[in-house]
Amino acid sequence: MRTEEGRQLRLDLFGEGGQPGWVGPEAREVPEAPTRARSTEADELEATTGNTGDLLERICSWENMSEACARVVRNGGAGGVDGMSVAELPAWLEANHGALAGRILRGRYRPEPVRRVEIPKGERGKVRMLGIPTAVDRMVQQAVAQQMTPIFEPRFHRDSYGFRPGRSAHDALLAVKRHADAGNAWVASMDLERFFDTVNQSKLVQLLSDALVDRRVVSLVHRFLMAGVVVDGIAEPTPEGTPQGGPLSPLLANVLLNELDWELEGRGHAFVRYADDFIILKRSRKAAERAMESVTKLVEGRLFLRVNREKSFVAHISRGVRYLGYAFYGSGGELRFRVHPKSLASLKGKVREILSRSNGRSLDWRRHRLRCLANGWVGYFRLADMRGVLRDLDSWVRRKIRCVYWKCWKRNRTKFRALVRLGVGRGQAWQWANSRKAYWRVAGSGILCRALNNSKLAELGWTLFYPRYLLLSC
Repeated sequence: MRTEEGRQLRLDLFGEGGQPGWVGPEAREVPEAPTRARSTEADELEATTGNTGDLLERICSWENMSEACARVVRNGGAGGVDGMSVAELPAWLEANHGALAGRILRGRYRPEPVRRVEIPKGERGKVRMLGIPTAVDRMVQQAVAQQMTPIFEPRFHRDSYGFRPGRSAHDALLAVKRHADAGNAWVASMDLERFFDTVNQSKLVQLLSDALVDRRVVSLVHRFLMAGVVVDGIAEPTPEGTPQGGPLSPLLANVLLNELDWELEGRGHAFVRYADDFIILKRSRKAAERAMESVTKLVEGRLFLRVNREKSFVAHISRGVRYLGYAFYGSGGELRFRVHPKSLASLKGKVREILSRSNGRSLDWRRHRLRCLANGWVGYFRLADMRGVLRDLDSWVRRKIRCVYWKCWKRNRTKFRALVRLGVGRGQAWQWANSRKAYWRVAGSGILCRALNNSKLAELGWTLFYPRYLLLSC
């Protein structure tokens, strides 16, 4: 049924010949590139990666849209300005795929403004602006990203690791180690100020136009960039930037910064980039300072981005450099990883939120959230040497857990019965049940540490950090 529907839609749009005979007004907004001689290798690359004139048709196909819908539903997330949840998306797509594909192919699809959401960055009360697209717009963005990614992947630099298939932050960190072990131990750490909010859309559209054969896709992406944002119920235009929060945004960031990657390669710099977070590694401080000065001019002059000079600095990699949450130190003639103090402080803040005595959450909720936090955090920082750090952290976390139990028991009689059930003598249990000492002091006392010892907490289902680290290290 879907095949017949798609065939009829194509006949309606293109006629019996099956070739595009009409281009919507949005597609004509992007000027055609001047005719140039093409090499056989270029034609083969475009054919191999799918960079052909029917890219928009492949984006709108039922198979591609279904896969995009499944990914959006799997990723979850909040709804956009129309109030539609991602759970409603499969049924909506089943009923409206033909109409949606028709609007996109005719150039009449108009994305809704994104919903502005502020999330804390964890530093001096600053926030990061996220743009939450509607469920349908998110699905269309995902469908576009699925077809554009194979086209751009062969063009991206090998030292770019962020938001790319088969690559991760760990790969970026191992690349830093490789460069540092080769003697490039001085780092020019450069911070792009509000990158996603300051992307020059004209520059980005130019790069897309130079790369994509099907200009209708460029027009569709441009409409997403210009969709606007809703702040406090009022729609505002977005003449610059790409909303951070949609599936297409990471790919567009890599498209823009790919020019920077190859320019750094051409200048002979060793570097590592993960999304907009990149460092340049040189053999001496002076070389790193020169690199920072020249690359700052490149970023601001050619890419029209802003370098935050207050956060950009030059330092030896083992002295104060923080990259992707990690810090570094030298041992035995090689670079090794450790957890940066700011990352550890951020973790403790999350643990405090979960184990707060006054948040009113159940023990099951706290156990689940702490388990998810421990699994995710240790999984990300497993490259670091942190046995001692995690042993000390777990000691602090266990005391927080005991503090929660002591608060949950509330009444003296409940405390007494709980202590007796945990093997404490009745006289000693009654004495501590009537104690007027503060929660934190009781949680660190010998009586509660014996009653709720490490084995008992594990039996009650609490997941801690050090055992998880040992499991991943095996």
